[in-house]
Amino acid sequence: MIWLRKFFLLAVQQPTRWLLKTKCIPADISKELGIDINKPILYLLRTASATDQVALAEATKQFDMPKPMQKLDIGGLAQENCVFLERPQAVVRKTNKTTDVMNTFATLFQKHREDPDLDLQIVPVSVFWGRDPGKSNPGWTDLIADRASPSWLRKFFIVLFLGRDNFVVFSKAVSSRAMFDTHGTDSQLAQKLIRVARTHFLRKRQSFAGPRMLERQQTFNAVLGSETVKKAIADEAQSKKLTQAEAKQLARKYIEEIAADYREGLIRLADRLLTKLWNKIYSGIKVSHADKVRELAANGHEIIYVPCHRSHMDYLLLTYAIYHEGLVTPHIAAGINLNFWPLGGIFRRAGAFFLRRSFAGNKLYTAIFREYLEHLFNKGYSVKYYLEGGRSRTGRLLPPKTGMLAMTLQSMMKGINRPVSLVPVYIGYEHVMEVNSYLKELKGKDKQKESFFNIFSAIRKLRNYGTGFLNFGEPISLNQFLDKKVENWRETIDGEQDKKPAWLTPTVNSLANHVMCSINQATAISGMALVSTCILASKRKAMSEYELITALEHTLTLFRESPYSHLMTLPEGTPSEILAKTLSLEKFETHEDSFGKIVSLDKKSAIAQTYYRNNILHLFTIPALLAAGVLANKGMEKSQLLQLVDKLYPLLQKELFLYMTPEECTQYAEETLQKMKSIGLLVQKGRKVCAPEHTEKAFYSLWLINRTIQETLQRYALVLTLLDKENRIQRGVLERQSRQLAERLSSLHGISAPEFYDKNVLSTFINALKDNELIDASDEGLLQHSEQTSELQQLVISLISPDIAQSIERIQIKQ
Repeated sequence: MIWLRKFFLLAVQQPTRWLLKTKCIPADISKELGIDINKPILYLLRTASATDQVALAEATKQFDMPKPMQKLDIGGLAQENCVFLERPQAVVRKTNKTTDVMNTFATLFQKHREDPDLDLQIVPVSVFWGRDPGKSNPGWTDLIADRASPSWLRKFFIVLFLGRDNFVVFSKAVSSRAMFDTHGTDSQLAQKLIRVARTHFLRKRQSFAGPRMLERQQTFNAVLGSETVKKAIADEAQSKKLTQAEAKQLARKYIEEIAADYREGLIRLADRLLTKLWNKIYSGIKVSHADKVRELAANGHEIIYVPCHRSHMDYLLLTYAIYHEGLVTPHIAAGINLNFWPLGGIFRRAGAFFLRRSFAGNKLYTAIFREYLEHLFNKGYSVKYYLEGGRSRTGRLLPPKTGMLAMTLQSMMKGINRPVSLVPVYIGYEHVMEVNSYLKELKGKDKQKESFFNIFSAIRKLRNYGTGFLNFGEPISLNQFLDKKVENWRETIDGEQDKKPAWLTPTVNSLANHVMCSINQATAISGMALVSTCILASKRKAMSEYELITALEHTLTLFRESPYSHLMTLPEGTPSEILAKTLSLEKFETHEDSFGKIVSLDKKSAIAQTYYRNNILHLFTIPALLAAGVLANKGMEKSQLLQLVDKLYPLLQKELFLYMTPEECTQYAEETLQKMKSIGLLVQKGRKVCAPEHTEKAFYSLWLINRTIQETLQRYALVLTLLDKENRIQRGVLERQSRQLAERLSSLHGISAPEFYDKNVLSTFINALKDNELIDASDEGLLQHSEQTSELQQLVISLISPDIAQSIERIQIKQ
């Protein structure tokens, strides 16, 4: 029987390889799964399929692992290194026959009794052909659906049509010695291992392909038939004086506008097209920390992706990365502006569901959308939405919109039968294709409406955009978050599922801020962002190549030795290699004289490059404050520097979404201070921490780090000075005058950053002053100057350059 199986395997091997394109998950099995390729490995597969073994053989080549169907010497017993739980179904009957795996494992554990040093790595391997989750109503496409150990005839069609969509998924190795040490007879241990393996393969399929898809009509019936929506329809009919039939028709119109129409076949086609697109426009896409999400999926969590929003490319890039990391492609919340012909229908079939910019005053639409979202959660579909509500025009994270998050919590409170986790996602690019249109919008031009013509024009202009970065952040368990924030929250919602608890709004606001901080915690530093930060910090937006490489070396060393977060990632290569790769993207001007190469930015390019600097600006906050304190005061004691950080951190935390608590920030500042001294950016002179001598190359690097926070401090000084001069002022007036003065200061001193006078940034700072009780409010609701704001004003002005401090004072006097 064994020889017949080997003959059949040889017969199908070459034809299968011609049809096969294997993707291995994860990409690094030793790091993520702890598999040691130098130790004996026993592969455990669900089905004794010849084509599955060919796929496994192709996968093992990529990792230099032992090939399947080789012999293992187990205590003198020659055992094949592949074992299977089931045989394929018969062509006629749908029953599966078991293999002799029970006897194989029982014999294996017997050998462990004889040899106390024997230990094998039992590696479960799942082989998938396509990603079809199946439908609730069977159809002809079930012929090529890879489910339930298909017969050889079905497998022929599966390989023929889905061979290019083959995935080999490795799981964590199980130590046979550790299994043996759990005690029991050989048969009991074998039964336990087989039972655990069956459960594992079932969960792996669910986490890979997702739940069965409902027909769209079934979704409509489920949403419109819920008690909440029925009540909303009745209320709509009564308030708008409509007949019941008219109200129902309106409700159906809403759900048709909202609901996705997911098609797995379109996802497979999109994968092929996007692979070609990425190869054309990106030199690579780097994905980090996907193992955290795979672990959630394996444990049966409802996963909600909450990425930052830089570009329309985000929709494609994140879904593409999720697909290739072996996770279920999510349903995506998209703005109704993207529902235009013909792409709206394509997006909808790719899993997009559409929402209006505002639900205000439309109770029926709100009820239907909320019920649809709850339906997705309850059926087990992963979901993706953007908390910022729109694309960032400045490169900074925008203040979060909390509507979707509130609906998520309310759905969870009504009862989702498994744990719910939010997954923050940082997305970064070395080139954002919309950056020029962003600059026009920041100057007052109206946002261009999305259309097929605009999308087509953008695609025609695509070129090499460098590298795309996608970092998954630390997952946030909603149950655990609520347990920490709201005491006995479950008791407050019993019997009142449709009512809004008093704690919901502040809790949602806190959760939204936590998500945004977690996104920044997982920042990917690109060469483009780092070089832009250095050039923009220089006095005339120009640096010699030597100065630039030196600054990159100091900055990278600091971030390696004192990282902002264990989730942040750094660019690969030496500073010279990083600079060369960045310059190849042709965003910087270079010219050479007799002394060497100079890298610079003209005025227009400098404004555009602030976008990439702002992606990573928050990482410089603590080093920049330390540098500013030392340079402004010609040295400070360690305790004074830490006190300076403590005073300003709460304001910066609000604006830049910094994840550390004040206590963690103090500890990080102390560590960073020590590292800056160890690499020569700071020096200890007696009790004072000082800058290196002006002749030292580290001095210029320290000065550049200080410059990264200067515009923020200048904006703070401007608002605080205006508040001091007016003494009492309406908030709207303060924001308006601050923006006008910031624009003037920008013109006088060549400040190129559009966010310097951005109303959202100014508003966030004023909110931070109020939240930290640094600003008083009169009985009439006016903001008024206080002793605390006066002290803060003096502190901030002491850290900025004297010429700008004088300009702020003069502008205010003239005003």
